[in-house]
Amino acid sequence: MEAMVKKYQQKFRKLREEMDHWDEHHSRLLSQFGNMSAIVERLHVIQDQRNYGSLKCVDGIEEAVLHKQMESLEMSLLSIKKTMDCFRGTVLSLQKIVCDGRQLVRGGLHQLSVKQLQQRIGVKPSLADCLDGLTVLHEMYHSEFLLKLSVVSSLSKLFWKPSAIDLGALQQLLVDQPNIPKEDVQFIFDVIFAEEIC
Repeated sequence: MEAMVKKYQQKFRKLREEMDHWDEHHSRLLSQFGNMSAIVERLHVIQDQRNYGSLKCVDGIEEAVLHKQMESLEMSLLSIKKTMDCFRGTVLSLQKIVCDGRQLVRGGLHQLSVKQLQQRIGVKPSLADCLDGLTVLHEMYHSEFLLKLSVVSSLSKLFWKPSAIDLGALQQLLVDQPNIPKEDVQFIFDVIFAEEIC
């Protein structure tokens, strides 16, 4: 049992690396979302001829400015799509870690009983704690990925009628990461690595 707990702890270390990648992707997405929001807010201003003043006499200025902003918007969308692909990759890695963790329990010569799964050796976690922890962390990050995906896709609906309030609310949703309570994540890691804390 102790050897299996150590294998699970290795999986949690790998999971921690994936979570660090997630934080990098999250920072990048916030920056990209901020840039994209600024472009979306400008589109409304750019389409109002009164904002061109004396530049109205320059032939095709409105179309040129709008075209340039649309190019920037397209580049922002591509950048966000790449970042969302990185999030998806992290979620898939977490899913693989969970599947591998389940396989550890099933991979032996005989099935472990519920009692064996819940058995503790000193302060070490039980195998059930390890499996539950992996599953809960994967579910948190998967739910957060789905939320981020819906936030990013809803931004396209605001292109032509941008609202500073809506954009701000969407950005705050991204900042908060509501499906990943840091205390819960830390609690799971504290349980798994209890003997290292003591």
